[in-house]
Parts: sequence; C-alpha cells; structure tokens
Amino acid sequence: MNLFEALRIAGNGLLANRLRSALTTLGILIGVTAVILLVAVGNGASVQINNQVQSLGANVIYVYPSNARGTGGVSQGFGSGQTLTQADVDAINNRQQAPDVVAAIPIAQSGGQITYGNQNYFAPTTGTTPAFPTVRNYQLAEGSFFTDDDVNARHRVVVLGQTVVDNLFGSTDPIGQTIKISKQSFRVVGVFASKGGSGLGSQDNVVVAPITTVWAYLTGGRGKIISQIVASASSPSVVTQAETEITTILLQRHQIADPTQADFQLQSQQDILTQANSIATALTLVLGAIAGISLVVGGIGIMNIMLVTVTERTREIGIRKAIGARRRDILIQFLIEAMVLSGLGGALGIAVGALLANQAPNIPAIASSNFPTPVVSAPSVVLAFCVSVAIGLFFGIYPANRAARLHPIEALRYE
Repeated sequence: MNLFEALRIAGNGLLANRLRSALTTLGILIGVTAVILLVAVGNGASVQINNQVQSLGANVIYVYPSNARGTGGVSQGFGSGQTLTQADVDAINNRQQAPDVVAAIPIAQSGGQITYGNQNYFAPTTGTTPAFPTVRNYQLAEGSFFTDDDVNARHRVVVLGQTVVDNLFGSTDPIGQTIKISKQSFRVVGVFASKGGSGLGSQDNVVVAPITTVWAYLTGGRGKIISQIVASASSPSVVTQAETEITTILLQRHQIADPTQADFQLQSQQDILTQANSIATALTLVLGAIAGISLVVGGIGIMNIMLVTVTERTREIGIRKAIGARRRDILIQFLIEAMVLSGLGGALGIAVGALLANQAPNIPAIASSNFPTPVVSAPSVVLAFCVSVAIGLFFGIYPANRAARLHPIEALRYE
C-alpha cells in the first residue's frame, strides 16, 4: 500500500466520525494556541525590555560606590558607600586618561513631595550637570536644559519628565511655572520628550536639577554625596575599553592596588541588557513549558480516541489482513490518522494563536496597561507545529501497534 492510499483510507476513517475527530483536534488546537500565545507574551516582554534598555543608551556605563573594603574588614555591600567624588567625575572626563569616554556626570538623588497649586505628586529628584541629556540620551520637548551658570550659582531650576508634567500641570504649559519640592521653590525651565518605560521604571517620571542646588536645598546635612557616576562611551563597540579606562582611573585615584578590593563597581547597559534577556528567555521557556502541558493532555486524548477507533474497526482490520494487508500497512494507516488529527489541530491552533496575539493590543484592558505586546516569532510557530505532529506520532504509536498486532482470525471473529 502506497502513501497516497494510506492517506485516503485514514481520511475516510476520520470523516466517518466527524464529531469525535473534531473534538480530538480541538484538544491539540487549544494546546498549540496556548503555546503560541504564551511564547508570544514572553517574546513581547523581551522586546519591551530591550527597547527600554536601549532607550537609556547602549553605550552608558554606571559607576556605583560599593565600599568593598568596608569598616573593620566588613563589606557594606553594593551601592552602600560614599566613595565617589566630583574629582572622580572630572578625572573620567579627562580625554587623555579616558579617550573612549565622551562625558561623565555625577548623580545625587533626593526624594520629596512635589506640589503645584493644589496638585501633589511624588517623583525622585536627580541632581546632575548640563551633560545629563547627552549621557542619558534625553531630548527636550520644550524649554531648555540648565547651564553651567545655573550649577555654579545654585539656581533653583528644574527640567521635568512628561509623567510629572501630566500629573502636576495637565493641559497647563509648565515652562516658567514654579513648583515646590520639599517646600523649596523651583522654576521649570524645560520638559523632556517622552521616552516611556514601565518594567524597569518609567524614564518620564524624573525631575532633574543642578547638582549644587540639590546639595544645598534638598539633601540637607548629608553633604555633597554622589550616589553614582554615569558615563557615556563613544560607541557601543568600545564600552569594554571605556570600562577599563574608568576602572584604572578610579583605582589610581583611590589608591587601591588590588582590584578585588575596589570601593566602586561598574555596570554597563550591555550588562543590564544581557541580564534582562536571560530573565526574559527563562520566562519564555517557563511559559512555553506550562502551555506544553495542555499539548500533552491533547496527546492523551488522541491516544484514547485511537484506542476506541481500533476497537470499533477490529473486523475491518481483520478483513484487510485477510486479503493481504501487511502489519506495516495497518501501523502506517493508524499512525497517519493520529498525525493528521494532531497536525490539523496544530495548524488551526497556530492560526488562532496568531490572531489572538495580533488582536491583543486592541483589547482595552491590555491597551491601557503596561502588558507587553505579544510578538509571534517564526521559530515558535514552526516548533509548535512540529511538536503537535510529534505528539500525534508519539501518542499514536501504541494504538497503531495494537491494531497492527491483531491476528486476522481473531479480528474477524470480533463482535
């Protein structure tokens, strides 16, 4: 019996029980749809994370105080020290010592309630220098950024992110308006263009002021603390060289001979991106594995139906064997039936899953949230279809082998 004849017989067998075949196919359809959707959500989360990290600048390097040497031989942990100074920033900005660094800025963080009229909002206030937009890849939507004169004179001026503007001003033009941060008055001189962001923190929820102003009016008696230094390499390809240059400068300035005892730590956007991608990949695999359980359930359904089919068609098997059908012919026939059921369910599941993933952003509840937009990838589609066919093959082997092993005489006697 050739393959075409086997397909014809298998098709007739499935069409003879349309409802049962449809319900069996439905189990695989649901399983494949779940796989496509959940993997698409994982892919969407990965894309969202990549976009957020890239929007910060692919060549950004963060320097944190770590105080690894600690006090009394005890390490105080990552970011817990106060070991970075403005002199460190100036040294990193020296192009002779760090030729691959475009600019470096100090960061001083302060929190406080922000008020405008009867509106209240809380956002972190960042003290820094005029190179902030260049290093952090921000664009101005209106107004201007503060200048070196503002830093030197400790002027109380701020530049706001779009989220802060929306919550405080609504439709009012914020430029020139006065807001209060921790009861101190500040004049708004600029507004950043929206950058978005959710999972890693919204980049629009920012208030930026001259670092000297933050030290003078917001951090109180804590002194001139620099919580981190942010540097920008000349291109993503030289980030590693820039990190080496920064490390060398700081080790020399802090008089540290052993790099393992450094009182600072470096982290680049590429490091963050690698970690985020690892998390997103693990999430996608977990979601795919969870969805795969429903495929296994569908496969068990195929095995159950095929066993019933073999029982119902025992006399047919006996007749076919009596007129010359070989064991291999019977085996192939029932395997094809199982694989057609699973393959058809897989194809329909891919179509339904892709349709739902495509329409997800149009669902109001999803559109109004930060839920990642599902992204259906070609590899996941091919894998889902191949797995669905393999499920049919695997779970169809036992029923098909049982049918093939029937003795023709006993099969003909079956009632």
